[in-house]
Amino acid sequence: MSRSVVILRSSGTRLECAEEHPNLLATLEAHNLCVEFQCREGYCGSCRMRLLKGEVQYAEAPLAFIQQGEFLPCCCKAKGEIEIEL
Repeated sequence: MSRSVVILRSSGTRLECAEEHPNLLATLEAHNLCVEFQCREGYCGSCRMRLLKGEVQYAEAPLAFIQQGEFLPCCCKAKGEIEIEL
């Protein structure tokens, strides 16, 4: 299985998602990126980000409202390579 990668639009930085990271928020934090969050469960939506390319997958659908082109890093993983805006 190929590794998932997160590309940061602003810098072009490529972050590899490690298997021990339970979600994208953990991946971003492991690379010392500051992300605003509250619940870590997909309830509040405060970690909402823009997904520019690619797909994410949720173990369970988040309860917070997200619009098309948005995702909640606290409760999803990247499917392959994605590009995001922080």
